[in-house]
Amino acid sequence: MRLLLFLAFLVVPVLEIWLLIQVGSVIGGWPTVALLIADSLLGAWLVRREGRRAWRALREALESGRMPDRELADGALILVGGALLLTPGFFTDIAGFLCVLPFTRPLMRRLGSWFFDRRVKRMAAASPYAQLFPEQFPGTPDAGTAGPARGGKVVHGEVLREDREA
Repeated sequence: MRLLLFLAFLVVPVLEIWLLIQVGSVIGGWPTVALLIADSLLGAWLVRREGRRAWRALREALESGRMPDRELADGALILVGGALLLTPGFFTDIAGFLCVLPFTRPLMRRLGSWFFDRRVKRMAAASPYAQLFPEQFPGTPDAGTAGPARGGKVVHGEVLREDREA
């Protein structure tokens, strides 16, 4: 997670600036700005259209009484994609379009599901409940072990007590 945050806040802006300079040197400064504006306008229109579709699908799922897991994931992806599309830069626009476009959204949904599944399993393994109730957390590393030494290092030593006279 730290690496992801490092990439998001340091490396991505540097790459965006580098790419903007490269594109500007090839097609010129004003055409680059016009391309970014057109990209943002197209993205805003697409986010609005796909957001309405996702909202309609969410309402239909709730009215039919089924769990709207796919619809909620699509709504979250459209929200993230919209934020990325409004951020100036070409790399973030590509990632935003991947989140918003209806034919690439299932791939991004699977990628997000895989990422969050790994994250939840890792957090569950670090939980004190996983060590107390290993049968409830079968994917954790300590699920098959027994005894008090589960989940930590054992440090051997002896206790020295000094009786102090006051």
